[in-house]
Amino acid sequence: MTFSIWPVTVGRVPEAAVYGPPSVQQTLGGLPVVASFLDQLGVAAIIDGLCPIRDVALATHGQVIEAMIANRLTSPAPLVRVIDWAREWAVEHCFGIAPEVLNDDRLGRALDAIAPELDQIAGTVGIAAIQQFGLDVSRVHWDMTSISLYGAYPEVDQEYATPKFGHPKDRRRDLKQIQTGIGTSADGGIPIFHRAYDGGAAEVSQVTGAMTALQEIAGERTFLLVGDSKLIS
Repeated sequence: MTFSIWPVTVGRVPEAAVYGPPSVQQTLGGLPVVASFLDQLGVAAIIDGLCPIRDVALATHGQVIEAMIANRLTSPAPLVRVIDWAREWAVEHCFGIAPEVLNDDRLGRALDAIAPELDQIAGTVGIAAIQQFGLDVSRVHWDMTSISLYGAYPEVDQEYATPKFGHPKDRRRDLKQIQTGIGTSADGGIPIFHRAYDGGAAEVSQVTGAMTALQEIAGERTFLLVGDSKLIS
């Protein structure tokens, strides 16, 4: 606790002591940098425009997702008890959102809200980054990875990738997984294309669809493709 006391003359009893507010110690880390980039890209505004919420809500979906992005960039651990991270880090100071808002249920509702709009959100944010920083997108890097999941997942939404057993990159064959592929600009590493796949999907079978989609995005008649041995299948 920090405090101040009025000056006292030797031999004289002080009349009063004035205490300041209790000090608070929180980790700042890269939060200001993350918050600045998110603000420049208008991430919260983009999400809130596509996924509005009632005015009485304690935080918008955009604010919650921005806090989750900051969590992924500063403490990439399993996405549970984010509220504890928010209390330890200066989240309220940097993002204006109380830690108590970031409970597990609220994070889940935000993720459910943006799921149908992911392509639009990612595309709009990507364009904002390209324009904001003047990036060259004539060359794109594409790769796939797996994300291992805990849980049985007996009921799944058929509109989205299904968790299944497969060949995980982290060698956790005891866990179900989903697979994801992402295309980023060689300049700046900005994601401009992404797809999620079932956990049991063969990686080589996804190449043709991904390359066709990227070619349509590029709008170019000429197309140079460089790949490893899996490309020839």
